[in-house]
Amino acid sequence: MTSAKEIAQELLAIKAVALQPHHYFTWTSGIQSPIYCDNRLTMSYPSVRRKIAQALSQVIKEHYPQVQVVAGTATAGIPHAAWVSDLLDLPMVYVRDSAKKHGKTNQIEGRLTPEAKVVIVEDLISTGLSSLKVAQALKEAGCQVLGVVAIFSYELKKAQEAFAEAGVSYHTLTNYDALIEAALEADYIAQEDVASLLEWRQTLGN
Repeated sequence: MTSAKEIAQELLAIKAVALQPHHYFTWTSGIQSPIYCDNRLTMSYPSVRRKIAQALSQVIKEHYPQVQVVAGTATAGIPHAAWVSDLLDLPMVYVRDSAKKHGKTNQIEGRLTPEAKVVIVEDLISTGLSSLKVAQALKEAGCQVLGVVAIFSYELKKAQEAFAEAGVSYHTLTNYDALIEAALEADYIAQEDVASLLEWRQTLGN
């Protein structure tokens, strides 16, 4: 199976993940961060997206073998869910953040049968709240949510607590620690940057 460090190296190579220990990014939420993750870029690199789809499929086979439907989170999780569902030869749906204001006012697009066993495919887990909102929508639709799989996680304590409270399991291909290790080996960051990068996560997580 592809290792967490290998996936982190791929993300760094295509600049889907950027680290700036001395010049923080501003997230949409307003949070100041030394890391910015844009896994949408993986769509433009066939070899990378193929490796990610294969790795996500392996995680699902290993941890959620009863899966019947793959659900993508709108919008970034949709392409990955499509590739994974194709590899697993399973139906796919995707879930919006909220119901449409027109037409059939659907929040979930695609066909779901009652009691379907669903795995959610996400591109990124930060606080976990968006993934859990999707999980709740699927549960309200009568599905059994087996868990969430994602490409990357910041490994924030807030996310771990949120998933535990909701009773939803999750697995990611790579994470913040693996990224720092890969970045250090590639001379993307210096050894003296590691402490501040880890401290940022500790501070944000609490």
